[in-house]
Amino acid sequence: MKKITKSIKNLFRHIGLFFDKWLITPITKIILRISEFFKANSKNVERFLGKKQTLIVISLLLAFGIFLILDGESNTLIDQYAEILYNQPVTATYNEEAYVIEGLPKSVDITLVGQKRHIFLAKQSPSGGVTVDLTGLKPGTHKVTLKYSQRLKSLDYRLDPSEINVTIYEKVSQTKALTTDILHKDSLDTKLNIENVELDRSEVIVKGAAYKLEQVASVKALIDVDNLANPTAGDVTLDNVALKAYDTDGKVMNVEIVPKTVKAKVTITSPSKEVPLKIVPNGELAFGKSIKSMSSSINNVTIYGSEEVLSSIDSIPVEINVDGLNQDKDFTVTLQKPTGVTEISQKTVTVKVTVDNLASKEFAGIHIATENLNEKYKVQAVTEADSMVTVVVKGSKDIIDGLENSSIHPYIDLKGFEPGTHEVEVKVSGDDVRLSYSSKTKKVKVTITEK
Repeated sequence: MKKITKSIKNLFRHIGLFFDKWLITPITKIILRISEFFKANSKNVERFLGKKQTLIVISLLLAFGIFLILDGESNTLIDQYAEILYNQPVTATYNEEAYVIEGLPKSVDITLVGQKRHIFLAKQSPSGGVTVDLTGLKPGTHKVTLKYSQRLKSLDYRLDPSEINVTIYEKVSQTKALTTDILHKDSLDTKLNIENVELDRSEVIVKGAAYKLEQVASVKALIDVDNLANPTAGDVTLDNVALKAYDTDGKVMNVEIVPKTVKAKVTITSPSKEVPLKIVPNGELAFGKSIKSMSSSINNVTIYGSEEVLSSIDSIPVEINVDGLNQDKDFTVTLQKPTGVTEISQKTVTVKVTVDNLASKEFAGIHIATENLNEKYKVQAVTEADSMVTVVVKGSKDIIDGLENSSIHPYIDLKGFEPGTHEVEVKVSGDDVRLSYSSKTKKVKVTITEK
């Protein structure tokens, strides 16, 4: 304890010595020197101050100094400044459970007028903000005054706008079915597919003015793919999924939705299917030439998409332009994804086409099929000759020699035909795309009757 007391005494003693050395002693010396100067030169000082010119100069200096002080104060008192505070939020007081307010601005501009220092203080000090009291007002349109609470009474303020027209509606509620909408779906891995979205509720309550609720066409839970962290095949749960109400034009409706968010379980799958490539030549080869063979660098590809889309796809067409072709050629083709397919395992394929001399052969007595006839009707050829045709097939001789009648399909398209006798164009298709097919008989007569 004695050591602590001694340390404290030494501390204060050093502090005292510091002030004595650097403050008290220097000031004392200056005062003594000034005093000694006036004592030694008292007569000269009195003689100097007694001169008329000296008094005039001192009076002028004092008058000039007083003028500067008064001039500065008068400018401060007279000068007024203005500053605008933009986008100040407006707070309304009313029964939010019972009413809906329209016409109330979200923010207003406030112009502060006064001295600079007062404006500065006003900006630094908190205020009650811009308010409007709608308590006690009944449904209908009302003209109300906005108020700004500012503690500094030395300032004037002006609101823009200061008066507004608001319309008060009774708040009503309706139950609406809840659906889903997937956002940023393109950012999902192309091999993945959102198979299903299950929400924790199927209905929500919307609140607002009656006329607005009549305009609500749908309420959707917005499933944002960007909120899925490293998505993979499986189930993902999303909390606090935002809800939005839309009108028939797809515009967002400003209504209250209860609850504001829902929980969703997103099922992600990666459906795939292996399908063959089907080479489709387009155009006419050079005169006297035909396609003998077509082969591709790959025969099958894997495609990705929804189960529904994949089930409808049996092959991927690979179109090549053989117009004017007269010799063997290799084609590099970029594969096109069918509608609904999100990914394909190969992007390009090389197709080798071998050219041969053109040959032709006739295949007689092939029966004509019918397509697209209305189910209410039946059809019959007018004569036996109208029931079958001779088909001319052109292509490489090696291919034609191995061709059978069963791979040739002449037909007539009866879409839109009504009962009666009609002359219909004969069309021909075949299983081998390397060949061309045409009927020697261009049209046949058939009779359509009701069943």
